[in-house]
Amino acid sequence: MSGVRVLFEGAGLLAVDKPAGMLVIPGRGEGGGPSLREVLEEQLKRKVYVVHRLDRDTSGVMVFALEPAVHRTLSMAFESGKVRKRYLALVEGRVEAPRVVDAALVPARKGRMRVARPGEEGKPSRTRVRPVEVFTAASLVEAEPMTGRTHQIRVHLLSEGHPLLVDHQYGRDEPLKAKDVGGEGEEEVLARTPLHAARLEWPVLPGVEARALESPLPEDMARTVELLRKTLSPSGRGLG
Repeated sequence: MSGVRVLFEGAGLLAVDKPAGMLVIPGRGEGGGPSLREVLEEQLKRKVYVVHRLDRDTSGVMVFALEPAVHRTLSMAFESGKVRKRYLALVEGRVEAPRVVDAALVPARKGRMRVARPGEEGKPSRTRVRPVEVFTAASLVEAEPMTGRTHQIRVHLLSEGHPLLVDHQYGRDEPLKAKDVGGEGEEEVLARTPLHAARLEWPVLPGVEARALESPLPEDMARTVELLRKTLSPSGRGLG
């Protein structure tokens, strides 16, 4: 499907593995080719209903509805928190223990978000974070948003002192080269925010079966992990 991998199709829904760098819906004045919805509609020759969003640079599991009734049901499930979402992220620093980040968020300048200051009334926001693998000066973590705020995972990780390895809005703007992450040379290995929607799951819903959908770590993040492992000292360790 034009390079977009299908994870599941049937029962009124379509799940795909969204590539990084692709908008979910057409953007205003933004180039870079057709949106994911447009690609799917062209391939299927039918209307595709957007249920939820991922940022342009975020990769991973996305579910679309193919029928209005399924669209309503899934949309309500996302809004009410019945859909469990798990992301994988590559961050700066060593995250060696699980934690829950409970910090309200408020809008900031230029489309960004930030943690609310004392006395400010922000939107309640909670993210569960656990280490998956720890390197010398970076970590692969799993982040589970328990609320659904804009840029929630990125801002919560930043607030804990662990921004994504590349993030043009909240951290390093320049791509990472092999030499930056334990390799050699000027080869570019990571040029986008390393945030990947690894798993989506929901219970039995009206007219919709329970389902769990997974996407493997994409090539650019997997390559970065491979290089980061080379930075481990003898005392370094991976966490399961």
